[in-house]
Amino acid sequence: DPDKKTEVVLLACGSFNPITNMHLRLFELAKDYFHETGKYKVIKGIISPVGDAYKKKGLISANHRVTMAKLATKNSDWVEVDEWESSQSEWMETLKVLRYQHQKFLSSDPTNSLQNAVPVTKPGRKRKQEPNRHEPIKKKNQAPDIKSVPQVKLLCGSDMLESFGIPNLWKLEDITEIVENHGLVCISRAGSNVQQFIYESDLLWRHRNNIHLVEEWITNDISSTKIRRALRRGQSIRYLVPDVVQEYIEKHNLYSPESEDRNAGVVLAPLQKNKSDSKN
Repeated sequence: DPDKKTEVVLLACGSFNPITNMHLRLFELAKDYFHETGKYKVIKGIISPVGDAYKKKGLISANHRVTMAKLATKNSDWVEVDEWESSQSEWMETLKVLRYQHQKFLSSDPTNSLQNAVPVTKPGRKRKQEPNRHEPIKKKNQAPDIKSVPQVKLLCGSDMLESFGIPNLWKLEDITEIVENHGLVCISRAGSNVQQFIYESDLLWRHRNNIHLVEEWITNDISSTKIRRALRRGQSIRYLVPDVVQEYIEKHNLYSPESEDRNAGVVLAPLQKNKSDSKN
């Protein structure tokens, strides 16, 4: 059915330390973009704050970060917070979070008992047929109402995309699987060099059809780093974060020079892990 829209779930991974209006805008911008193509229907947004084992400098405890994200999305009818990643005792690769979210949709969909084994590929892309692995399901007279599992796409800002270029931060095979099997939605301010970054990477260029670039024309330069800096200096952050988040931060006195020094001098979990892997 050519009119059937592909269902999309947007997954944002990150520190959310704290969540800001910019994070929430990313979801709105991506949703507008997908709906304007006429081919997609965004059915859900998921915020997945990183766990404490990530060891980023200034990262406050996950339960505060999750609580703030929940407060920030309480009035949204489509964006929600998932605590699975933040509650893991060790740091989780982004790809594992994507797989987990994708698996959740697979297992909640009764029509998919047979398709579970098959990673989702982009519709219309030819797959090499593996002998009778998923052949039998393509019956000619198949019921038309089998719904396909939504595509879970990674929602990111241009900084995350460009972080693919930082040595040992990402595993090459992870980036490959993300852009091959899931897809990226990258929000970048109009006139940024994200397109050039993709052009200069053979891997990203090869999968450029699965990387959706969304230009942000009403620019929003709020970052969690700047929010924390303002708070350390006793400056107002009102209208930069949702009011409920501002109240929560004040009530718990969350960000201070001391909290910013947390994990100082500690190597970021992915760098530790991938460096030791590459030595083996």
